[in-house]
Amino acid sequence: MQQKERIRVYTWEFPVRLTHWVNALSVLGLSVTGFYIGNPFMHAVSSSEYIMGWMRFIHFVSAYALLMSVAVRIYWAFAGNSYASWRAWLPLTGRQWRNLVGTLKFYLFMSRKPPRTIGHTALAGLVYLFVFGLFVFEIVSGFALYSLTHQGLLWTALGGWLTGVMHLQTIRLYHHLAMYVIAVFVAAHVYIAWYLDLTERSGLVGSIFSGDKFVTDREWE
Repeated sequence: MQQKERIRVYTWEFPVRLTHWVNALSVLGLSVTGFYIGNPFMHAVSSSEYIMGWMRFIHFVSAYALLMSVAVRIYWAFAGNSYASWRAWLPLTGRQWRNLVGTLKFYLFMSRKPPRTIGHTALAGLVYLFVFGLFVFEIVSGFALYSLTHQGLLWTALGGWLTGVMHLQTIRLYHHLAMYVIAVFVAAHVYIAWYLDLTERSGLVGSIFSGDKFVTDREWE
């Protein structure tokens, strides 16, 4: 069988790739240190050790990194190419709705082949929008907890206002539970990306490093 000619398409621009990896490292740092802060699994044996202090420091640095990454990604959703656009996160056209239905059929084992798309599928766009919302909630709820010991307009704007809407322990609980939801997403995200890369042969995994995907003439059209 003659193979279809594939075209290199510059899909993921540098800000998209940068924020992807900043998010990944931040989530890793926040999850490990956040779990420790909530339930310490190591204990200092002398006064010279600073385990909790370092965990909190890494947690705060990761939080600021995630905050800046989210801010850059929001900006790039309006300034970037069509694959980075906020329109790719919502099924606004008939073509996107057909893509959404086709993707659901594929994951429900009702179709053998996933619908072809260069950027995100419509289903992936919705999932990423939900996860992005989780990131925003984690940032706001985290700064709400942080504002208890830091007074000022900045801390109130970043999340302190949430303490006037929800009880402190409720914020803490939801902040912790959202971490587990994000962890489930990460596991599914890695598996699906690996599986689709093997199935589609589009260089999906490599594209988050280089920005380039490889598609057929028909997919490009």
